[in-house]
Amino acid sequence: MRILVVEDEIKLAMSLKRGLEEFGFQASVALDGTAARKTVDFGDINLIILDANLPDGNGFDLCREFHSRNAHIPIIMLTALGTIEDKLSGFDAGADDYLVKPFEFSELLARIQVSRKRSQQANTTTYKNQLTIADLSLDLREKTVSRAGQPISVTPREIALLEYFLRNQGTILSRNEIAENVWDIPFDTGTNLIDVYINSLRKKIDKDFSTKLIHTRKGIGYIMKENQG
Repeated sequence: MRILVVEDEIKLAMSLKRGLEEFGFQASVALDGTAARKTVDFGDINLIILDANLPDGNGFDLCREFHSRNAHIPIIMLTALGTIEDKLSGFDAGADDYLVKPFEFSELLARIQVSRKRSQQANTTTYKNQLTIADLSLDLREKTVSRAGQPISVTPREIALLEYFLRNQGTILSRNEIAENVWDIPFDTGTNLIDVYINSLRKKIDKDFSTKLIHTRKGIGYIMKENQG
């Protein structure tokens, strides 16, 4: 497995490279976005560890670019930006995971293994690439959504949210469960963040269709099913 470390702090970048190689990975380093693009263009990269602050651009924008070019390469954001808003920005840009500095190398290794396993599953014929309910379909490999044959434009985080709903059809999901399983963040009762994302997804997959799929259970959470009852 070849890992690209995109990090402008040379000492940290080389430390990560050495550590990864000690555990059997092939690792290369890019100190800015320009070098990272060249490496991805010409190298067989299997996973990217990406800083948010780069000398020649925004890491979130670079993440979005890499994700749009090849959604199959897992991206782990590794950055000092640790607010919930920062994490959501990373996930919305297409990151598969988000780790805040300072960090334990053992935790980074664990995140890499999870992303590696997820990527391997997505590329095996035994893994179910299509999740469906009624006339709605989510293609996990291509990261595309359609309903009644019509393509629907969704963000990476909306895809993750939809996947969670589809894998838990018929089950009432609390806001806390959604926050922890989709965003890997604690649910803040002082914000309506979860509701905003769900309403956005609902407008895209339900608004123009007679059969509604996402239903609210007042005071409890949300459920995905074909019928309201």
